[in-house]
Amino acid sequence: MKNYIVHDEWNIIETGFDPALNKISESIFSIGNGRMGQRANFEEHYSGESLQGSYIAGVYYPDKTRVGWWKNGYPEYFAKVLNAANWIGIDIDVDGVPLDLNTVEVIHFQRVLHMQEGYLSRRFGARFSDGKEVEVEAVRFCSLVDNECGAVRYRITAKNFSGKIQLRPYVDGGVRNADSNYGELFWEPVSKHIGARRATLTMRTKKTDFWVATGMAYEVFYGGARLSQQEMTIERDDYVAKSVSVAASAGQTVEIRKYAVNLSSENHPKSELVNRAEQLLGHVVVKGFDRLLAEQADAWALKWAESDIRIEGDIAAQQAIRFNIFQLNQTYTGEDDRLNIGPKGFTGEKYGGSTYWDTEAYCLPFYLATAPRQVARNLLVYRYKHLPKAIANAEKLGFSGGAALYPMVTMDGEECHNEWEITFEEIHRNGAIAFAIYNYIRYTGDTAYLAEYGLEVLIGIARFWAQRVNWSEARKRYVMLGVTGPNEYENNVNNNWYTNTIASWCLSYTLDALSEVQQSATGQYAAIVAKTALQASETGLWAAIIDKLYYPVDEARGIFLQQDGFLDKELVPAAAIPADQRPLNQHWSWDRILRSCYIKQADVLQGLYLLEDRFDIETIRRNYDFYEPLTVHESSLSPCVHAILAAKLGDEARAYQFYLRTARLDLDDYNNDTEDGLHITSMAGTWMSIVEGFAGMRVRDGRLYFSPMLPKQWQAYTFKIKFRGALLTVHVTPTRVNFSNTGEQAATVHVLGRDHEVGPGSTTAVPKYEHVR
Repeated sequence: MKNYIVHDEWNIIETGFDPALNKISESIFSIGNGRMGQRANFEEHYSGESLQGSYIAGVYYPDKTRVGWWKNGYPEYFAKVLNAANWIGIDIDVDGVPLDLNTVEVIHFQRVLHMQEGYLSRRFGARFSDGKEVEVEAVRFCSLVDNECGAVRYRITAKNFSGKIQLRPYVDGGVRNADSNYGELFWEPVSKHIGARRATLTMRTKKTDFWVATGMAYEVFYGGARLSQQEMTIERDDYVAKSVSVAASAGQTVEIRKYAVNLSSENHPKSELVNRAEQLLGHVVVKGFDRLLAEQADAWALKWAESDIRIEGDIAAQQAIRFNIFQLNQTYTGEDDRLNIGPKGFTGEKYGGSTYWDTEAYCLPFYLATAPRQVARNLLVYRYKHLPKAIANAEKLGFSGGAALYPMVTMDGEECHNEWEITFEEIHRNGAIAFAIYNYIRYTGDTAYLAEYGLEVLIGIARFWAQRVNWSEARKRYVMLGVTGPNEYENNVNNNWYTNTIASWCLSYTLDALSEVQQSATGQYAAIVAKTALQASETGLWAAIIDKLYYPVDEARGIFLQQDGFLDKELVPAAAIPADQRPLNQHWSWDRILRSCYIKQADVLQGLYLLEDRFDIETIRRNYDFYEPLTVHESSLSPCVHAILAAKLGDEARAYQFYLRTARLDLDDYNNDTEDGLHITSMAGTWMSIVEGFAGMRVRDGRLYFSPMLPKQWQAYTFKIKFRGALLTVHVTPTRVNFSNTGEQAATVHVLGRDHEVGPGSTTAVPKYEHVR
């Protein structure tokens, strides 16, 4: 665990430069806008350890699978979001010596992520070996308004000398992914177009043939005046730079403003790519840096108006939740149903930047409550459009008749994960996708979605479960063999309770959905039945499986067993593990982990969280008290579920402990892996920890239910919720919870066993609330 980020309500601040922390900071200070993203690499050359990262949404490469032993059903490739052309680069020479923070003396250093206004700044002083000192101030952002554009303002001041400062703004397409399986370069050059103070470099990906045109333009200022001196062009096949020299006097500042655009063939015809890039470049240059930055602040003000959470009395908690919300908002905007949310967003290459079940299980609630309905709907439509490939994925594994297995990892709907225990066994992901349909409709009331898209997906998923179970003559029950549950520290187990439970729930919900669509949209129902060739015998089988599916339990303890044989393990609490052996995945052999009782993340508890209305409070408590002490929380998705359940149980201490862990997971590098990129999808769990955890918000029967808890470390907290035309501000204090509605529709909120109507423009106060779940 690191602790070098300065606590501040609105800013992420690093003071002092430690090269050993640089890759961590490159992740933490990343910026993006939903179309493109950029790690916090330096503009000037840096020869120290770094993970260069510029990413374009939707552009990927099928990196050939690398495994020691090929198995039938393995995907041919692992799809990866690509490290694209470096657009931020500005090499600096001072009297012919490169400015490089790995070789010069760093006098002072500060890096700040200004979350309220949406930009990154950096200030430092450096001393060269000959005593020359410079002061640098850099600002950059990825524009939310012109979302294919980024901009940099870089100022360098000659502190104690007069001399030549050379600036080389460039676009470098000769980049590689650090996670390339065979060290392969994924890009090849297409063309360069060079003009005065601007250039456009077009690269294309091998195999997938995505084209990306990266254009740059620049302006140089000295003494406040724009310079127009001669420039020199430097070029290679995959690189183009402009070189400008300025004779600077002591105390004077040279400023360069660099504008960049990234246009991909996903959004523009290849034949028009360069022209459109140059047109957009001209557009943003005319706007100028100051106007672009002002527009950025205005756009972020609107984002914060919808999604901010205010915590009073706890700066560490406040900073953390805003950091998580900031990263979620700059990763996914919901404008394009071809895009989804990678576990690392635009901040690193681990997990390939592909889509996982994290989106449905963790991210969807955040976007449901803080964004227009279409944003969450597009997350579901993304999966609907991949249904044919989900069916094809299942066919590769031997399933038939329209059974659908959604991929564990994907870019375009095809499975591309190549670890057998994940690809073949972690099938509970199907349940997350079905639950997301239910969750979306429950929250929005958009029942038309079932007939339009959702029912076809549910039928495919139900068919998969029906074929994945088998009848056990010994048990006289249906069983499910050879699976991996959410706890990936167990593989190839039989009857994982969560997987069996979510499978049964999927079958039940599909039957309910069929009945609902049959009654509400008869014509569409008939068309879906015909399209899917659904037979009555299938629904009869689904009902039989629901009735006869086996669930492992321990009657003596009154708990659900994670899987058959779990109690054969030596049950030693995780607290007994020496600190120098944590995290386990970095210190123990896989064999030792698999034989241990230790749980990576919520497994049984994941089911209790999703389907809590099925269980009484004491059942939840017994399972929580048994499984949490065995959980090492080495998945970023773990602490949030435990925080929510702890809050439900009235366990304020553990709820706060797990909130802080999930909220500051990356800021404090809890699991020693932030340098690979941030845990974007788990950040949505941080939001859930407050709204569903401390505030106890649930949706039942078209109403919002609240059961607030106020941690003793907080004086109050406030958040906003969009719900069916209402926009509620919820303010929780030690003595009351206030609801105000600035939306167009009234909302009914249920607190302390009573309904309260909150009409448009009105405020309702519920005094002296108690924690009632």
